[in-house]
Order: sequence, then structure tokens, then C-alpha cells
Amino acid sequence: MSKQKLSDPITLRLPLDILAEIEAVAGACDRSRSWIIVRALKSYMAQEGREVLEIKAAQKAIAAGDGIDAEDVLAELDAIIKGAAA
Repeated sequence: MSKQKLSDPITLRLPLDILAEIEAVAGACDRSRSWIIVRALKSYMAQEGREVLEIKAAQKAIAAGDGIDAEDVLAELDAIIKGAAA
């Protein structure tokens, strides 16, 4: 298995209570603080980070005119609901 390329070291200041939690988890898992922090960042990027990027892409699409008016969507939903009820 090939080693993952790493960035240059970065400096990060954390609230002491967060650092204490990281150290406790690292100790319990017999892992480094860096390993725990990278896992936490990967989780953030997979969830909230992805959502931020999707929202930004949607905003760009709307600004470019690639959107559907909410009133049109609601009218289409009403037509579907009325058709299903018939």
C-alpha cells in the first residue's frame, strides 16, 4: 500500500477542552492526536463541507439562470397531487 502524500505541517490552536477530548480519544485508540484530528476533518468534509460546496454550486447555477422558479415547482406539485387524487 502506498503512503498518502502529506502537506507541510500546520499550526492549529484549539480550545483546551477540545484538545483534552482529542488526547483522551487518541489514548483510548492508541493513535496520535494528528490521526484523530485528520479523521475528524475527513468526517466534517464528507458532511458539512460537502453541503457548503453544494450550496455554493447551487448559488452559482441560480446566478447563471440555471434554476426553476419555486412557484413553478409548487404548481407542478399541485398538478401531480390533483392528478393522483382523481
